[in-house]
Amino acid sequence: MFLLAREWFDRRDATFTAVLYAVNPYFLLIIYWRSAFAELLAAWLLPLLLLLVLRVKKNSRNLSVLWALVLASAWLTNAPAAVMVHYSLALLLFVAVWETRSFRGVKVGIAALLLGAGLASFYLVPAIYEQRWVDIGQAISQGYRPIDNFLFVHTADAEHNAFNRVVSWIAIAEMAAFFLSAWFSRQWRKRNPQLWYSLSVWAGTCILVMLPFSKPLWDFLPKIRFMQFPWRWLLCLNVSLAPLLTMAARRWSLRIGLYAGMLGVVAFVWQHYQAPYWDYSADMSEMQDNMASQIGYEGTDEYTPTGTDPSLVDKEARRVTVQGPAHAAIHVLQWSAEKRVFTAEMAAPDNVVLKLFNYPAWRVQVNGDVVVPGVVESTGQMLVPVQAGVNRVEIILARTWDRRAGMWISCIAAIFVIVMLWKGRASSIP
Repeated sequence: MFLLAREWFDRRDATFTAVLYAVNPYFLLIIYWRSAFAELLAAWLLPLLLLLVLRVKKNSRNLSVLWALVLASAWLTNAPAAVMVHYSLALLLFVAVWETRSFRGVKVGIAALLLGAGLASFYLVPAIYEQRWVDIGQAISQGYRPIDNFLFVHTADAEHNAFNRVVSWIAIAEMAAFFLSAWFSRQWRKRNPQLWYSLSVWAGTCILVMLPFSKPLWDFLPKIRFMQFPWRWLLCLNVSLAPLLTMAARRWSLRIGLYAGMLGVVAFVWQHYQAPYWDYSADMSEMQDNMASQIGYEGTDEYTPTGTDPSLVDKEARRVTVQGPAHAAIHVLQWSAEKRVFTAEMAAPDNVVLKLFNYPAWRVQVNGDVVVPGVVESTGQMLVPVQAGVNRVEIILARTWDRRAGMWISCIAAIFVIVMLWKGRASSIP
C-alpha cells in the first residue's frame, strides 16, 4: 500500500495511507474475531494488483508475468481471496479499458490468468480433481451460504446473528467513510481519472455485492458462492478506502477523527453484540487435551468422504480395531500424516477398522501385497482385510496422477516466467 500511495502522495501521506490500510476495522475483525490469518495475509496482494493495473497505460515490461505472480500467490495463500483477486482484476481491467480506450490490458490480463493458473497448478489441479472425493457442497451448507451472510441478515442461529451484526456495523462504518471520501476527493477525477475511477468503481462494486439484492450474482457467477460470506469483500473495499480518505482529508485532525469514528464502531459492537474471540480458557484446554490424548480435533464436513457422517466416528476409538469377533494383537509401529504402519496378529481372517478416512490416494499393502481397502459406510473409515497369523500393514499416501500433472504444469510455467523475466532484464540493459 505504501508503494501504491507513493505514486501520488508524498512520503508522509503515503505512510498514513499504509498505516490506515494495515489497521483498518476489517483487519481488526479478522485478527480478533475470526483469526482468519490466511485471508489477512492475502491482503498485501490487493494494492499490488491495483498498482500493476494502473501501469497498463505505461506499457510496463513483463506486466503479464507480474500479474501472473500475483494471481498465483493468491491461490497459494487463500482460495476465497483468490476468487476476489480474479474478479477484481476483471473489474479493474474493465475500468482501464473504458478510461484508456485500449484493449491491451485485456490481452495482458488473459495471458496473466493462464500463466498464473499454470504456476499454481500443483495446487489447483489436485484441488479441482479431488473435489469428487469429498462432500465439497458442505462448504456452502446452511449458515455458510451467501444468502445467510448478507449484511444484517437474520437466521435461526443466535451466535451467527451476533457475529453478523458485528461485521455488518463495521461494514456500514467503512461504507460511510468511503462515500464521504469519494465525494470530497472528486477533484482527483481531473488530476488522475484512471486512479479515481478505479478506486471508486472497485469499492462501489464491493458494497453492492454485500447487499441482499445482489443474490442473483452470487448464484450466477462461477465459483463466487464458495466465498461463502459476502462481507469478505471488505478486504477489497479497504484498498480503495485508504487512499481515497487520504485524498479527501488533507488535515490530520480530520483523518484521525474519521479513523477514531470507525474504531468507535468496533468498540460499540464489541460491547453490544459479541466480544473478540468468544472461546474461553476451558475450550482451549479441551482442545489441547484432545490433541495430547490422540482424540484429535473436529474437522470440517466439506473435506470428509462423500456420503459419510464424521460425527458418527468414535472419538475414543483406538487407531486400529478389529471389525468382527476375531481375537487380535495389534501393534502400531508408525502413525504419521502420510504413512501408517502396524502389525496385526490375527486368530482368524477378519477386517481391521482404522481411525482414518478412506481417500483414494491411500495405497495399502498387507505383507507386501497391494490390497483394495473397504470403507465403513456410515463413517467413511478405512477397512483393511487381513488373514490369520501375523500381518504387516503399510498405508502410504501416494502421489496421484493429478498431483504429478499439476507439478509438471507448474514447472513448465515457472521456466517460462524465468525466461520472460530474464529477457526483460536483458533488454533493459543499455
